[in-house]
Amino acid sequence: MISFKVNNKAVNIDDDPDTPLLWVLRDNLHLTGTKYGCGIGQCGACTVHIDGKPRSSCRTKLSTVAGKSIVTIEGLATSDKALHPVQQAWLEEDVPQCGYCQGGQILTAAALLEKNPKPDDAAIDEAMSGNLCRCGTYVRIRKAIKLAAVYAADTGDAS
Repeated sequence: MISFKVNNKAVNIDDDPDTPLLWVLRDNLHLTGTKYGCGIGQCGACTVHIDGKPRSSCRTKLSTVAGKSIVTIEGLATSDKALHPVQQAWLEEDVPQCGYCQGGQILTAAALLEKNPKPDDAAIDEAMSGNLCRCGTYVRIRKAIKLAAVYAADTGDAS
């Protein structure tokens, strides 16, 4: 039995310790906002926060998250009624086209703003370089991150 938190809820999973976290989130916990993209940690679609840091859940073994705290796209909002600043900016900048990569993009952007509340273009490009968007919405992603930085500064909530 492996115990950890997902979106501030304690969970206990009895599964093969080598199972990728991605499949535990999707199949066991039914948190399907975390997407399967490449399976080798290169596309960013499966990004989650593990103890506050963005990680590829497809490459993270279940055994390595024991005692840790995981946040998925479903748990990023600060409440049922208030979106995270990045989520709000994503909507306002009309970032998604197909939407498949957006959970990973948003979680990576949120982690960037937590670390660097006022990123310039180079910092955004570097932080987001591991997240691929087949629709090519990179210009809107950058605009949304800059807008989210303003929102986070106004509310004091970059996390």
